[in-house]
Amino acid sequence: MNVRVPLSADFVNGDVSFWYRSAGVPAPGPRLDGDLRADVAIVGGGYTGLWTAYYLKKARPSLDVVVLEKEFTGFGASGRNGGWLTGDLAGSHERYAKTHGVAAAKRLQREMYASVDEVIAVCAEEGIDADIVKGGVLNVARSTSQAARLRESVGAARAWGIEEDDLRLVDPSGHLRVAGAVTGTWSPHCARIQPAKLAQGLAEVVRGLGVRIFERTEVTEILPHRAVTAHGTVEAGHVIRATEGFTSQLKGLRRQWLPMNSSMIVTAPLPASFWDEVGWQGAELLGDLAHYYMYAQRTADDRIAFGGRGRPYLYGSRVDARGHTHEWTVEALWQLLVDFFPAAASSRVDHAWSGVLGVPRDWCATVHVDQDTGLGWAGGYTGHGVTTTNLAGRTLRDLVLGETTELTELPWVGRKVRAWEPEPLRWLGVHSMYRLYRVADHRERSMTRTSALARLADLITGH
Repeated sequence: MNVRVPLSADFVNGDVSFWYRSAGVPAPGPRLDGDLRADVAIVGGGYTGLWTAYYLKKARPSLDVVVLEKEFTGFGASGRNGGWLTGDLAGSHERYAKTHGVAAAKRLQREMYASVDEVIAVCAEEGIDADIVKGGVLNVARSTSQAARLRESVGAARAWGIEEDDLRLVDPSGHLRVAGAVTGTWSPHCARIQPAKLAQGLAEVVRGLGVRIFERTEVTEILPHRAVTAHGTVEAGHVIRATEGFTSQLKGLRRQWLPMNSSMIVTAPLPASFWDEVGWQGAELLGDLAHYYMYAQRTADDRIAFGGRGRPYLYGSRVDARGHTHEWTVEALWQLLVDFFPAAASSRVDHAWSGVLGVPRDWCATVHVDQDTGLGWAGGYTGHGVTTTNLAGRTLRDLVLGETTELTELPWVGRKVRAWEPEPLRWLGVHSMYRLYRVADHRERSMTRTSALARLADLITGH
């Protein structure tokens, strides 16, 4: 692919994300300096860790809660994602229902919807300005095969209690004019956010509640009741792992969750004439039904932030922490953006970046606390973490406090799956999956059903 991407004079590649370029990279906080004790030690200063700290301190202000972060709060996926506060569930309802039943899977879905409003309510109450607008989400089908898959998904959703008010078939042109779109679905259960503003605002709130956050403090090993760093060891009644896509960097956890790469570009601000032409007048989020899918938002300062898969996985579960994005990925994202919105062709790309999300072997999120060892974790959000982290934080609160609640009875609690295969099988499987998806998307332009290649890709990785 040799696509000329129009880059702004001050184009930036990597450097965490555009969200931090816009909001400002925070000055590093204090580093851990010696051993200490706490009631709860949380490893990872992203959304999962911050929400868990927030709800624990709200429930028990006397608890001594410590957060340990390798870089700064919100450095990982929490500060790099597409800004979708969505009620979509990580993984399939069928897999949650298989072990806990249909009713439990339905409850989990309703809790996801409620969590969207919970995040909005907390931000309003705590004065966190994260550019939040609950504008809903439009997913479009741009081929006959995608349209068939979309209709099937709506039919299946009805079986899980997802009603017309939650998700409905629509003419996409009534929301956005996407080139080539033939049909779409609309859900109100989604809000736009500015990810870095949410992460930094939440960090400020938890510090105000008395939570100690130690940044520039890499945890090298997690043991029962201990988090080990080069600067000291924290002993605690509970040690919660909240490291999501960076979990593979911890000792003994390389194959636990696969660090899947996702990439984004953001345009320069677009004029009012563009938004009028495409009908994007609100804060709707936009996705599609391709296998090699995209996701987009209209930012508060009138840009398009547009994301998708680039090079999905680095051999050996390595992670490029600074977010540099390969030229091929920037070209592919720009070409797809212009394919969706030809009127954007006169714009320029201001920033490109990448981040990793955590993918369990069965693609379903999990939350767990072992009262004997004090070890707990949450993650495996497969790209749905902005909302799911909030539900995880509230669930971890109840589990740490030893309470039995409706949240602790949800089917993702205590979920265990096998680890990913060793290399080179892991690398071969993931790259084969996405190569098959790309070919399937190309073939489906002239097909009326889902390509057998896409079904094969799903089979290879259990997606």
